[in-house]
Amino acid sequence: MKNRKEYQKKANSQIKKAGFFILSFNFLILNSFSILPVTAATEEPVLSVVHSPENANQWTGITDRLQTIGVKYCVIPLNDVKSGADWGDRRVLFLPNVETLTPTQAIALEEWMSKGGRLIASGPLGSLSSAGVRQLLRSLLGGYWGFSLSDTEQIKPIKTNTPEWANQTELFGKIRGGVVIPNDMGAESAAVWNSKDNPAAVVTTERSTFFGWRWGTDTASAAALDNAWLKAALNHYLTAPPPSSRMKKVTGGSSNCSTTVAVAPREQGGRGVEMQRGSSSPPSSPPSPPPKTATAPIPRALTIVKPPNSEAIDQLEQAVRLDVTPNSNQPIDNNEAIALQQELENLIGRVESANLAVSADVANESVGISEKKQSARHLHTYTPQPVNVQPTQLASTKLGGLVRSKDQALAQVRIIANNLPQLIAQKNYALARQQWLVAKTILWQQFPVDRRLAQPEIRAVWLDRGTIVRAGSKAGLAQIFDRLAQTGINTVFFETVNAGYTIYPSQVAKEQNPLIHGWNPLEDAVKLAHERDMELHAWVWTFAAGNQRHNEIINASPNYPGPVLAAHPDWANYDNLGNMIPVGQTKPFFDPANPEVRQYLLKLYEEIVTRYDVDGLQLDYIRYPFQDPSAGRTYGYGKAARAQFQQLTGIDPIDISPSQPDLWQKWTTFRTEQVDSFVAKVSEQLRQKRPNLILSVAVFPLPQQERIQKIQQNWETWARRGDVDLIVPMTYALDTSRFQRLAQPWIASKQLGATLLVPGIRLLSLPTIGAFDQLQLVRDLPVSGYALFAAENFNNDLQKLFISTQGRVQSKTSEPIPHRQPFQTAAIRYTALQREWKFVFQNDPLERSAQTISDFNNQAEVLRSALNQLAASPSASKLLVAKASLTRFQSQFRVLMSQEIKSNSYQVKVWENRLVTIERLLRYGERRVQLHP
Repeated sequence: MKNRKEYQKKANSQIKKAGFFILSFNFLILNSFSILPVTAATEEPVLSVVHSPENANQWTGITDRLQTIGVKYCVIPLNDVKSGADWGDRRVLFLPNVETLTPTQAIALEEWMSKGGRLIASGPLGSLSSAGVRQLLRSLLGGYWGFSLSDTEQIKPIKTNTPEWANQTELFGKIRGGVVIPNDMGAESAAVWNSKDNPAAVVTTERSTFFGWRWGTDTASAAALDNAWLKAALNHYLTAPPPSSRMKKVTGGSSNCSTTVAVAPREQGGRGVEMQRGSSSPPSSPPSPPPKTATAPIPRALTIVKPPNSEAIDQLEQAVRLDVTPNSNQPIDNNEAIALQQELENLIGRVESANLAVSADVANESVGISEKKQSARHLHTYTPQPVNVQPTQLASTKLGGLVRSKDQALAQVRIIANNLPQLIAQKNYALARQQWLVAKTILWQQFPVDRRLAQPEIRAVWLDRGTIVRAGSKAGLAQIFDRLAQTGINTVFFETVNAGYTIYPSQVAKEQNPLIHGWNPLEDAVKLAHERDMELHAWVWTFAAGNQRHNEIINASPNYPGPVLAAHPDWANYDNLGNMIPVGQTKPFFDPANPEVRQYLLKLYEEIVTRYDVDGLQLDYIRYPFQDPSAGRTYGYGKAARAQFQQLTGIDPIDISPSQPDLWQKWTTFRTEQVDSFVAKVSEQLRQKRPNLILSVAVFPLPQQERIQKIQQNWETWARRGDVDLIVPMTYALDTSRFQRLAQPWIASKQLGATLLVPGIRLLSLPTIGAFDQLQLVRDLPVSGYALFAAENFNNDLQKLFISTQGRVQSKTSEPIPHRQPFQTAAIRYTALQREWKFVFQNDPLERSAQTISDFNNQAEVLRSALNQLAASPSASKLLVAKASLTRFQSQFRVLMSQEIKSNSYQVKVWENRLVTIERLLRYGERRVQLHP
């Protein structure tokens, strides 16, 4: 930590010398530390403003503010944002509240900015775009729109290092907006919200500024505040020196735009905007609200616009990677330097942790371990492929040569890590990036992927409908289960209800999936799983009733809502504009408040768990579709919900809005309680039929309040009440550090009661060794296992890797599964911990007194004995002894490990996490296991 602080101080000093003095001097002379009217060196427009269908309804407010500022600007239709066109000499582009961009448009922005263009954006820019577009926009903007705040908040300056241009009193006031999440590299907060943890309200880079609210809308911000921020950002970019003295023109966009200040005369009703010459046609009026009656809104005749992506999870997956280009000599700022250093340190910790587990296991001389080693010799092994990095110039740092051992590899990586600050200070950015990639490659190659290292854990995979259909028969399905069993998977989430269809012939559901012919996959899957000592959990779509993507596959009409809603249109849910499917999404939803919907789903789930010997049921889409109340996109206006809420409050919910906080909170609570009460009812009713049934939920890892506002999913309540056994957050990310940031708040949560946490890992686009890296992180955290999405991405390389590291070992007894045998799992995992401690004490050169080692071993042995007795014969009294022994041991652990903390704090934290896992297993077992007195 001390070294890191010294390094950060040095990097800050370099950055100040390089640019901050010049920037401050410019502002001192040109701005006198106050906001000036926007001016330009010529009479030509200095700003291009993008008009799109999404900001059309806000255009009057936008243009009114632009006129007040007095800046000359051009209006560019979004469709004209494309490569190769000409924006003249205008250096700044403004995208107010544009949520959908195509890949072509995003690439055009990147090209334009690479030539010196500067970008200002506001609102949830690109949030409805494809994953690739969102990733590129995050790079261009230095961050992304995280989530909307539920209330109006004060915007204020950051406490330290506030950019000079953003340090004006006129910039701070109350705004209704959202949190902007800065990238790890190259971005800084220019202002923050006066709420918990002071999240960013404005993020800025050398090339862009991102406002965390919908600029130009009176419901978000006062005009004076909007104007102050835009003027400040424009002055910042217009007074700064151009990025290249040779740059005469910034191209990319449209030459067909206004060159005078726009005039916006209002049409009757104050809605229309008369566009200036050269711009696109006037925007259409916003659609009318749904009928203000207690009946369901009349569905609109939908004009199907193919959505930018198919799943809501895609829109929330924050795949922020450390994109390090080997030969790029772009400057590395302080934030990026620290991020690069920290990621190497964490990766070193994961590599050492994995190798320690293997070394301790190999060193153990028990008969059981010897048998396991003998069996492991017959397993296929996986050899990781190196990352495609050309280590040119490596010899210049005397790091060349073949890595012959783990110790040599780690030594080389530490040299690289120590040299990074010096290379960055010397502005040798390309070599710094190249060395970082070489270090990462070396570390990935040091993972012990040729040996089994997994302890008892939940190893789950989602077996998706597409893979089931392609299997085509019991024989085809058997091949899939054989592969999964070989790789050590012990739990399968089998897609049983999808898009309103069951995968099996049902007496309750309207129709079996038409892609299945003369076959009952669920019946076969249960048998195949149990024959291989695997659990099979029926994975069901709960409130999502159909899917436009599925309609394409079966050649149904895009508007087809699925077989259930087609038969029962009164069961449908609607958004505030009367749409069954929200704009930009692909799925219609049931109304959770409708008692007939609830009765139907309960009857369907009861059929599944009583007709088939499934081991569990997983609820997916146990929520409302995504909404953004601050943007006027809300959902939940089904016939039953409106009638019930009106009966409770006397008000039709279609008549209220987020600008009425008390009423809006009641409406949000009402919808959230519909989901909460349904989960409780499912738990109660199904466990009466099947007491040992495991109930799990696939959920979003958003902060709780944001999640409740956006999708009405409050899974902390389900966990605390004991309604569910497993919480499976969809922590999907393309890099390990991002995965950890998504999972960490819930891993550390105290609100989960006796429920086990099983983070989800998305395999799509994840390199094989990258998947293993995420698995190693999971094993270093206090969780009970993982779930892989999905079987269709389970390739041969992954299969070889998993066979080597977690594949089945021939044994007389099956390996326990945490949600079935929590006490046995706890005892085995603790024994593995003791092996690691023994190995470290015997091989670590740290000097320890005989008394210290004796005290540690005595306390550790007391806990081992208590856990083993509980596992052998569970009883209430033995559980009490085990919990007390664990608490006592945890309280003394840091004292006993005081020397290790100094030399390897990462590993000590891993051990503490594994003790927490044992604690959670005991708590879960207390609730789920029949205990004798």
